[in-house]
Amino acid sequence: MRAALVSASLVLVALTACSGDSTTASNSSGGTLVISVGGDPETLLPPLASTTTGQLIGDLIYDRLAEIGDSLDTVGDHGFQPRLAKTWDWSADSLSITFHLDHAAKWHDGKPVRASDVAFTYRLYTDTANASQFAAQLAGIDSVTAPDSASAKVWFHERSPMQFYDAVNTMLIIPEHQLANLSGKDLQSAPAARAPIGSGRFRFRKWNAGQSIELVADTANYRGRASLDRVVIAIAADMNTAITRLAGGEADVLEQIPAASLPQVASDTSLHIILAPSLDYNFMQFNVARPLFADRELRRALTMALDRASIVRNAYDSLADVAIGPTVRAYPTTDALLKQIPFSREAAMRALDSLGWKDTNGDGIRESNGRKLEFRLGVPTVSKARNAMATVIQQQLKQVGANVIIDALDIPRFVEAESTHNFDAVLGGWHVEPSPGGIRQTWGSGGIDGGSNYGSYRNASFDAHVDSALSASTLAGRRDHFTKAYQIINDDAAAVWLAEPKRVMAVHKRIQTVGMRPDAWWANIADWSIPADKRIARDRIATGR
Repeated sequence: MRAALVSASLVLVALTACSGDSTTASNSSGGTLVISVGGDPETLLPPLASTTTGQLIGDLIYDRLAEIGDSLDTVGDHGFQPRLAKTWDWSADSLSITFHLDHAAKWHDGKPVRASDVAFTYRLYTDTANASQFAAQLAGIDSVTAPDSASAKVWFHERSPMQFYDAVNTMLIIPEHQLANLSGKDLQSAPAARAPIGSGRFRFRKWNAGQSIELVADTANYRGRASLDRVVIAIAADMNTAITRLAGGEADVLEQIPAASLPQVASDTSLHIILAPSLDYNFMQFNVARPLFADRELRRALTMALDRASIVRNAYDSLADVAIGPTVRAYPTTDALLKQIPFSREAAMRALDSLGWKDTNGDGIRESNGRKLEFRLGVPTVSKARNAMATVIQQQLKQVGANVIIDALDIPRFVEAESTHNFDAVLGGWHVEPSPGGIRQTWGSGGIDGGSNYGSYRNASFDAHVDSALSASTLAGRRDHFTKAYQIINDDAAAVWLAEPKRVMAVHKRIQTVGMRPDAWWANIADWSIPADKRIARDRIATGR
């Protein structure tokens, strides 16, 4: 293991100095960017999208009222850039913001974007029948109205430093005329879920399930034509297939290279290896609604039995840090010295003994009241790292008398298991937002029903500190309350915090990239380009409005 660690590190040292983002853009438009991903998105409707792939595509097809800048400054409005809203005004009491829409903004079918679309979008995200995982993030908004066709007014329950962020970041604006009067199952099965109409610089072209999703430049877009002609999201459920396609020139971007594959990919002189900032963390989440994991002390004992550092090294080599909680170190509100449940196999076994879990029949598995200490662990097949971690977790817990049955699930079955709370434990992962406020929906009690708190963790003190953090007017105040919230959930062992991966991407050298934001590396793809003399056969297609 040590030899592998050294070799991977040397590869990065050799390449990162010469392979950062290129900022030189071609003056002419054209070319095709092919991004390799692990599986189909479950939907192309932003309120229902929970996978990173779904969010990537949504961000390219749709626009927000305003977009966060590369600084990721989420307090107030000065860090944001106009999108569908050209300007905005605050009310005298700061309890509403009026967004003035760009008159040139149109949907991809040619209809103008109206304020009624903004009000409709808010209703779509917050309709309980739709069970959007993002609804909890809009809890601070009272309503959205349309005083006239070009003005959308967002009303808030109370003043907060995060008001502007809450109003613009969560909602990608959806056309009312395409989805009016649809909700619940009707919304999920609507044609727009597979053939959306947006206002972004790329428009949807086609989706071949299990193969690819194709987007093309919206040539008459109000913000200007994208530099690329098209973007193809190529599905490669197997990492070896993804790497083979990359090496063969069938793909241009692979967003996360496993540590074990890095030397192979780095040896390809046609590729840049980019160590990009990331806002990702992964974890083993306990379903506390299941009787086994309702016991806080059992969760703590199992956490104590796991050597997280060795689990992370085995899966990521040197390309990830051990996670410290439901947060990432990149947030200025995160205390990197958060107290952890310490690893001690001996202490874990003593704790299990005291809880009445003992191996009475000598089969190596503990029992209590006739029940085995056994659970199923769901893992997405497309994640090589999480599968590697699952195997080590299984081995380590076996040493203390717990039997883990690994369920390898494809993306649709994994998402279904999470969203229906139908699991014992899962190896989950979050690509978090620029603001730590998203924790409300992922770990807060408000995210249990209709949100993405799939493990059903509930603690009123945790919720209260998160709320206080988000209403604090100073960075010190926010940091203090977030630290207390994180400590509560760490002590409760709602999950075993595993890895905070670094994003190691491969990008073909013919691609000229522009700024990769930590929260969304794809945010500026419309400004990426391919010089005319570097284009290949698949770059030459016709596009049009």
